[in-house]
Amino acid sequence: MDKLHTLYYFLDLAGTFAFAISGATAARQRGLDLFGICAIAFTVACGGGIIRDLCIGAIPPAGLTNWRYLVAAIIAAGTTIGLYPFVRRLNRPVLFFDALGLSLFAVTGAQKTLAYGHNAEVAVLLGIITAVGGGVLRDVLLNRIPVILEKEIYASAALAGASIVVAGNYLNWLSADWISIIALIVCLGLRLLALRYHWNLPVYSNDKAGHD
Repeated sequence: MDKLHTLYYFLDLAGTFAFAISGATAARQRGLDLFGICAIAFTVACGGGIIRDLCIGAIPPAGLTNWRYLVAAIIAAGTTIGLYPFVRRLNRPVLFFDALGLSLFAVTGAQKTLAYGHNAEVAVLLGIITAVGGGVLRDVLLNRIPVILEKEIYASAALAGASIVVAGNYLNWLSADWISIIALIVCLGLRLLALRYHWNLPVYSNDKAGHD
């Protein structure tokens, strides 16, 4: 735990806030009540981190014991509700804040896994799970197809961010803060560019003609 630096905690709370906004916005668009919006916001914000903490043995999970995560999620939900007309005017707000949360959590998820003494493979995998877990829970609860199961570049962006964190940690070529910033920029940039230019992974459809 000593290896977790100050920037880690800032990025983790920022990711919590960003994901909570994406969850609250999606819940608001679905017409949920106040409790539903807050519940979805917290689930999206802390779901991936709770899964990660259970996997690495950080029990009880920080998302359930650290009041800052709950407060960040509730403030984000309240901000979304209060400023919803402004948030709605943003270009596809759920996707933007989801991309931001994805990038932040890919970085912090890998960092915390390494800090608990796990190897590079585990750090990359749990970095991805931290990043995509909350979004999957949000989509399932709102009866939507999870983005990670579609053709969009989503988990691949998280993979890139987490891999940079792990590579930087093992090569020790820059400080932890700079590695975090570079990984964040790469992950966020890849996700936003994929959204902007419609980059997608290959899709394989069934060839019905071949079965006739």
